[in-house]
Amino acid sequence: LVGCVAVSDRIKGDAADAVRYLQQKMGAEVWMVTGDNTRVARSVASEVGITNVAAEALPGDKVTRIKSLQAKGKTVAMVGDGINDSPALSQADLGIAIGTGTDVAVESAGVVLMRDSLLDVITAFDLSRVTYKRIRLNFVWAFGFNATGIPIAAGVLMPAGIILPPWAAGLAMALSSVCVVCSSLLLNRYRRPDFATTSWGWVRED
Repeated sequence: LVGCVAVSDRIKGDAADAVRYLQQKMGAEVWMVTGDNTRVARSVASEVGITNVAAEALPGDKVTRIKSLQAKGKTVAMVGDGINDSPALSQADLGIAIGTGTDVAVESAGVVLMRDSLLDVITAFDLSRVTYKRIRLNFVWAFGFNATGIPIAAGVLMPAGIILPPWAAGLAMALSSVCVVCSSLLLNRYRRPDFATTSWGWVRED
């Protein structure tokens, strides 16, 4: 034996942190479905903390794996960047493509990450949850305001001598819309989760 040359793909530096956050903080079941051979796949999976591994998977195998998880009632998010990932990205409930990936993968995904960082997957989930909570808050506010204001504007309190002039009713309706818009604009203050350098825990930037 004169020499030996070994070649391997470099694991993303934030992969282990992203996987650990998904598993421990979000309770997600993380799978690694790859076309690489079994030995390489299990080696990479052990480094990043993934226990569910499906190696030597063709594009159709990835779709089949996603369908099997969906058949169990699970909501599946697929993260990929290659042409082979495109069918799986389309099949998943949520397809997430890395912005530096192929055009086919980007077109097949519902969400495109602009940076080549798996931590942005966490940011996408977190921002989606914050946005959904804001939508629910706005809906509850608008429903409560209208449920109270419309009967008053219609004269339900006239027997008690309380009458809302038309100009006041119009102003109240405009203020309701302004409040909802201002509430939505608070999303501009959103700060992505930031990985603490002193530990693996996550903190939100304020």
